[in-house]
Amino acid sequence: MTVALLLIDIQRDYFSGGKMELVGAFEASLQAKEVLSRFRKQKKLIIHIQHISTRPDASFFLPNTSGIEIHQNVEPLQDEEVIIKHSPNSFKETNLLTILNKQQVNSLVIAGMMTHMCVDSTTRAAFDLGFQCTVLQDACATRALTFSGKEISADNVHQAFLAALSVPFARILPVEEFLGFINKEN
Repeated sequence: MTVALLLIDIQRDYFSGGKMELVGAFEASLQAKEVLSRFRKQKKLIIHIQHISTRPDASFFLPNTSGIEIHQNVEPLQDEEVIIKHSPNSFKETNLLTILNKQQVNSLVIAGMMTHMCVDSTTRAAFDLGFQCTVLQDACATRALTFSGKEISADNVHQAFLAALSVPFARILPVEEFLGFINKEN
């Protein structure tokens, strides 16, 4: 099985002082950094996804702003792929599928932001394309949402979306447990 790590939208606008601060973004980025380090040591495929908004009404991830920069905790190395996208689904109008097919990848490990938007959209698309997916629950972050006049906490949003992805779209694991599986395989 050939595996790749997808780090989705771990960008400065989602962190403290950014234009769309998420709950737990920094902590999630540290967990993603652990997995990134392991993939680097094992010389496995790493793909960073970077969202740059093209919507006229966008309020974050605006072109030519520091908010679009990938956070320093998971900053890409020169030889790592960076794919720019303009919608929640990382496959839509990008070369992600081409890269994965060229490398004969059939399994994806997914971390990033926002759980309820880009992580969800990308995971569902990957499943539909035939990939086995693992979403690292503590290497993802989101925010509170309002629906029908009620606020839904970031934790509840995060848990609900991970629960919805868990069958059949992805295996949902904490980073520590995932790294334990990697240790057993090598």
